[in-house]
Amino acid sequence: MTKIPDDARLEALLRRCADRDAAALRELYEQTASQLLAVLTRILHTRAAAEDALQDVFLRIWQQAGQYDEFKGRAISWMVSIARYRAIDLQRVARPMMVLEAAELAGAEQLRIEGPAERAEFGATRDALQHCLELLAQAQRQCVHLAYQHGMTQEQIALAENQPLGTVKTWIRRGLQSLRTCMET
Repeated sequence: MTKIPDDARLEALLRRCADRDAAALRELYEQTASQLLAVLTRILHTRAAAEDALQDVFLRIWQQAGQYDEFKGRAISWMVSIARYRAIDLQRVARPMMVLEAAELAGAEQLRIEGPAERAEFGATRDALQHCLELLAQAQRQCVHLAYQHGMTQEQIALAENQPLGTVKTWIRRGLQSLRTCMET
């Protein structure tokens, strides 16, 4: 069962990790590992690579917990960013050896949301995000989609979209700012 973690709880756990509290890291893992594994699996396309990357992600979270700033964004977003960047780093080193079949992904435990409360909360968040994405300019929406749904780097997006790198960086930055503002309202 996937449960959306409480922001305040995650922030408290990150503060404890910054103080080197191993129990806090264990609880943080229990609270967020399934979500981070889902992100890694989507980008890396193999469960084994995603599981290996997950270990690296939690090591980085442990090492960098003191750098988290609650005023810059949500704790889960900060951790997803660490996971995403780790997956991109791994993609640069080696291409995936096999792609998961749709049937394998359909049965993946970390992607399941069970219970009416979790489905309702997930559905409301998904609908709000979809609405906010539709408000973005087409170019911004496409770049954000390629970066966060397909795990492409900004350089890869610039090549794929035949746009200057600086333009792609600006579209992504402004698109994410617009999404943050929209989701907060």
